[in-house]
Amino acid sequence: MIRFGTDGWRAVIADTFTFDNLRLIAQAVADWVNKSHTGDKQPEVVIGYDTRFLSDRFAAEAARVMAGNGIIAWLTRTDTPTPAVSYNVKEKGANAGIVITASHNPPRYNGFKLKAAYGGSATAEECALVEKELELMEREARGPNLMDYNRALDLGLIRSFDPSWVYYQHLSTLVDLDKISQGELNIVADAMWGAGRGAFMSILSRSRCHVTEIRGLLNPGFGGIHPEPIARYLNELVAAVQRTQADVGLATDGDADRIGAIDAQGNFIDPHTVFALVLRQLIEGKGQRGDVVKTVSTTLMIDSICDKYGLTLHETPVGFNYIADLMMKRDILMGGEESGGISIRGHIPEGDGILMGLLLLEVMAEAKAPLHEIVADLRAKFGPAHYDRIDVRLAHQVPKKQMVKMLVDAAPKQVHGESVVRMDTMDGAKFYLADHSWLLIRPSGTEPVLRIYAEARTPETRDALLKMGSELGQKVIT
Repeated sequence: MIRFGTDGWRAVIADTFTFDNLRLIAQAVADWVNKSHTGDKQPEVVIGYDTRFLSDRFAAEAARVMAGNGIIAWLTRTDTPTPAVSYNVKEKGANAGIVITASHNPPRYNGFKLKAAYGGSATAEECALVEKELELMEREARGPNLMDYNRALDLGLIRSFDPSWVYYQHLSTLVDLDKISQGELNIVADAMWGAGRGAFMSILSRSRCHVTEIRGLLNPGFGGIHPEPIARYLNELVAAVQRTQADVGLATDGDADRIGAIDAQGNFIDPHTVFALVLRQLIEGKGQRGDVVKTVSTTLMIDSICDKYGLTLHETPVGFNYIADLMMKRDILMGGEESGGISIRGHIPEGDGILMGLLLLEVMAEAKAPLHEIVADLRAKFGPAHYDRIDVRLAHQVPKKQMVKMLVDAAPKQVHGESVVRMDTMDGAKFYLADHSWLLIRPSGTEPVLRIYAEARTPETRDALLKMGSELGQKVIT
């Protein structure tokens, strides 16, 4: 059975991610759209895809299924960032969106992201309805309804379109492009062979900035790396920044909904720091106010900024879907998570690496200082900020709730010489220490893995916390 995770379905190409399964899940989405559709307007679905092997063909097949069910399929002309597809769902007033992408996963994977009418990931309830349609199809031994591609084009049921410019225009209302232009920044844009290729060059083409793009050609194998903008995969970006004497390097993941950066000295700027820098810019540079939301695994620098400016902070379990839910219900100025999914008020409730990259450029242009100095100032005022995460594979899987209870029962009174002043079990077991350091041990719900996060005032303390977390996790299941 095909099961949705927090942001759709992912599987290995030619193993489970096949054309037959793709058509089945597309049919389930079509049935859900038709059953939930109201009004006289013909239902519509926006479909986009990334640069992975056969993504364009999978997207075309999804469009054929929509057409076979009387649904207008807006199919992007080329590979497209996920946030651009999502924004077009909302802008067109479509019923849903489909993005063929496995995001930052290895190249052997592909995926099917389902977007709701509001331009963000479909809710758990909506995904459950699609799964029920899949089960119904299986019980009825019913296959997908398919229409010939050329016939669907002739009937206007498949409509090829460019999603970029309406999305770029929207971004220009959220970012001060004139200020960025005045900064005359030298930028390296690293698409990591993904769907973000060309975005920064296009948006900044009329500015006084100079943009060099690397890894922007179509390469379904992603050069043998994971298209994830984390330090271990950004050696080429570091080299390009230093070779061109750039002010900054901006990296987006396979479908451009995540961001990572490199400063002029070759230092990796993680999503926590991007989140904190942009939040401070929204408050100090733009004079904006509102609530802030972050996941339980995200830096305490966000807490410190909210404390200083009197903003209400909400904390959620890991997963951007929790952030999106709050962004639609409350006046949220900014929301983000440690993996790089970040968005702001006025945008869709969706992580957007391109928007965050542009806002980071605005931070630099406003400060008129090198990025490493801006980061040093941020950490001096709102630290600690030495953060890392490790994954520890266990000998066998323990149910998540049971594992959390075991961790709580074995909770130490001190961690690395500091008293544990508070514990949180929202998503795993999180230990808050007296010196404002913290350790989070979060069991995976799907595999025998512990995800261990730590933040401390020094790298040495951070590393000691990670080591202790690993030992504690292993101890409670032996």
